[in-house]
Amino acid sequence: MKKKIVALILIILIAGLCIFFYKANKKDISNELTLFGNIEVRQVDLSFQVPGLVSKLLKEEGDIVKKGELVAVMDESDYDANFKRAAAEVDRTIAIQKDAADKYNRYAPLGVDDTVSKQEVESLYNAQNKANADYKAAVANKNYLSNQLKYTKLYAPENGTIMVRVIEPGSNVAKGQPVYTMAKTNPVWVRAYVNETDLGNIKYGQGVNVYTDTVNPQTGEKREYKGQIGYISPVAEFTPKTVQSTDTRTDLVYRIRVYIYDTDEFLRQGMPVTIKVDLTSTSKERH
Repeated sequence: MKKKIVALILIILIAGLCIFFYKANKKDISNELTLFGNIEVRQVDLSFQVPGLVSKLLKEEGDIVKKGELVAVMDESDYDANFKRAAAEVDRTIAIQKDAADKYNRYAPLGVDDTVSKQEVESLYNAQNKANADYKAAVANKNYLSNQLKYTKLYAPENGTIMVRVIEPGSNVAKGQPVYTMAKTNPVWVRAYVNETDLGNIKYGQGVNVYTDTVNPQTGEKREYKGQIGYISPVAEFTPKTVQSTDTRTDLVYRIRVYIYDTDEFLRQGMPVTIKVDLTSTSKERH
C-alpha cells in the first residue's frame, strides 16, 4: 500500500515538473500586439511666390490657423502699379484692334475691283492680325501681373499651427524664402517598428488604438486615439537605439506608420506613445 502511495506521489511530482518546464519554455501567445513609437507631424514652410518687402505678419508662434486664412502681407505698391499699367495696355490694344478691323473691313471690298491695291489690302489684313496678337499678348501679361499682385498675400494652405515665425515685418524676402513653419493638423502619424516575428500579424489598413502617457483628468485613464496602419516598410533594418521595445536584443525590424485622424491639441511632435493592435480583429479604420 505504501509503495502505491509513494509511486502516486512520484507520478504527481513528475507531472508537475513537466507542466512547470513546459510553461517556462513555452512562448506566450497573445491576441494583442504592443508596439512603441513617437508622434510625427507633417510640417510645411510658408513662403511668398514673389520677392518683396513684408509689411505685415498676422500670426505668432503657437497660433492656430485655418485653411485659406491670411497670415502675411507684402508691400504691393509696385505690383499694383504694374498691374494697372498692364490693364491700360489691354485697353490700348483693344482700340488699335478695333481700328485695324474697321480699316480692313472698309477697304477689303475695294480691292476686288482694284480701287485699292491688293498690296494695301494685304497690309491692312496683316495689321489686323498684328493688332489681334498684340491684344492677346496684353491680356496674357495682365493676367500674369494680376497673379503677381495676388501673390503679395500669403494664405495658410491647410489647417495647422504656426511653429516658427522666421522673419519680422520690414524684411525683404526672396521668392520661396520661408516666412513661417507650420505643422499640419491632419494627418498626425506615429513612427514605430515591428519585429520580424510579428510582421505577419499586421497588415495595411488595420485599425489600432494609440495611447499617450498623459492621463485625462476627466476619465482618469490615458488618452486614447483611434488609428490605422498606413505604411509598412518593405525593407528590414536593425533596431534603432532610440526605439523602445519589450525585447532589448538587437534584431531585424520593419518600420511602420500609424495614422491618427481624431487628433487634438494634446498630440505633439516627438511624443512617445503606445500602440495596441488587436490581432483577432479584421476590421479596418477609415482611409
